[in-house]
Amino acid sequence: MQSIGMTPSGIRRVVPIRGGQFEGKLSAEVLPGGADWQFISSDDVAHLEARYTIRTSDGSLILVENRGLRHGPRDILEAVMSGEIVDPAAYYFRSTPTFETASENYAWLNRIVSVCSGMRTADMVILDFYEVL
Repeated sequence: MQSIGMTPSGIRRVVPIRGGQFEGKLSAEVLPGGADWQFISSDDVAHLEARYTIRTSDGSLILVENRGLRHGPRDILEAVMSGEIVDPAAYYFRSTPTFETASENYAWLNRIVSVCSGMRTADMVILDFYEVL
């Protein structure tokens, strides 16, 4: 993580996205090279803005842009940030992902609204994506 420090927006940091898996309605690999640009406001709310690319099993590329918020009681957030496994119901971690692709197989992603809930562990972030119907 790169900590830029206290800016007018709050504590600014950039967290590289090194990879991962995307499973469910489609299966894909999260490619390294994305990042989560964050700032922590004075009320301890983490404002999250992640951009990364996933590659499906058929080789299609999909851009994911995910903006959200993470906040909760200070002791819970300190436990989360120290790497403890914390019940995600104990804090708020929600976002609104959008997708962009040129692939005809996944063009439906260009036209959906989705929401996401998440949890953080010591070495990864686990996100559950939901299409709003």
